[in-house]
Amino acid sequence: MTAQNPQLRVYHTLSELLADDSIDLISLCSPSRRQQEADAIACLNAKKQVYAEKPAAFTEAGLERILTAAKENGVEFHEMADTVFAEPYRTMRKLISEGKIGKVIQVYAQKSYPSRFDSRPQDEDTDGGLIRWVGIHAVRFIEHITGIRVNEIHAFETHLGNTARSEGGLFTAASLAMSLENGGVASVCLNYLNPTSFGSWGNECVRVFGDCGMIEITDGGKHTHLYTAEGSSEIDCQNSDCEDFLQLLVNHLQTGAPMPFTPEEELHPLRVVIRAKESAKEVSY
Repeated sequence: MTAQNPQLRVYHTLSELLADDSIDLISLCSPSRRQQEADAIACLNAKKQVYAEKPAAFTEAGLERILTAAKENGVEFHEMADTVFAEPYRTMRKLISEGKIGKVIQVYAQKSYPSRFDSRPQDEDTDGGLIRWVGIHAVRFIEHITGIRVNEIHAFETHLGNTARSEGGLFTAASLAMSLENGGVASVCLNYLNPTSFGSWGNECVRVFGDCGMIEITDGGKHTHLYTAEGSSEIDCQNSDCEDFLQLLVNHLQTGAPMPFTPEEELHPLRVVIRAKESAKEVSY
């Protein structure tokens, strides 16, 4: 308990928290993301529901160990997969599902953050690294907006421009190329190169090209367009059915209400960025 708020309990270790039988759900953001797999399994073995920061695991084998622990203990594991549960991304997902641009053929996604190389972790154990930590948002744009899974993926990454580089060190940029299960293709641009003059922390972009039109969100969500044979317009979010992803999870756990994704749909972007990192080739210079 704290003197300021007697309702607030403070735990000094994860083991101490897990011993509290009154806790049902743990939101997990481990200081070392490399350790998060073990932390998640410890929570699940204590029969706690887990809602984990990304990346939830560094390998697919590690993810399978997490899912096995959840199944064996009769609890659920979820990732903070709320990327497209904000507007205008949610409405973009709805318009594509309604067939507004026809069959999806090509997708482009971008995720760019400011450099700040002196303060960012130079090791990937801390946050998971550029592809796994930042790239998962871009892959969610592709899969969770279109409803189409990535089939195959290849990646290139570079340290170029990292003024604080140590041994190994932070990757500054990565490019991902992939095929989609429906026969389409997709690409991703990732970097820590967003200029401070851009005006917002993240510089996100997603464009989806179909055989009947194109829909895009650019400049961190500031601009949207839908182009079809009937003309062009901005994405109209006035009648949005957008809901908070964490609240959806709480409702699901309390009442059995369905989640917007199956467990595999929710976690497949994680599998994709794990495979991307495993396939990644470092560009020499």
